[in-house]
Amino acid sequence: MTRGKQKIEAQRRNAERNQKPKGSQLEARAVALKVSCPICKVQLANEKQMGDHYASKHPKEKVPSEPS
Repeated sequence: MTRGKQKIEAQRRNAERNQKPKGSQLEARAVALKVSCPICKVQLANEKQMGDHYASKHPKEKVPSEPS
């Protein structure tokens, strides 16, 4: 086989590229979630999501003006 070594090297490189990233994404998730609902304590990314959350989960309540 003339390409034996090249094939093995290509397989090794592909295996390295296709490995899942190690560790957890908890730190990145914590940075992204900046706003939390004062009623149910769910964490949201921005004020627009807070408005949508209040419309669906707390329709009788008024959306707070400042982030909490």
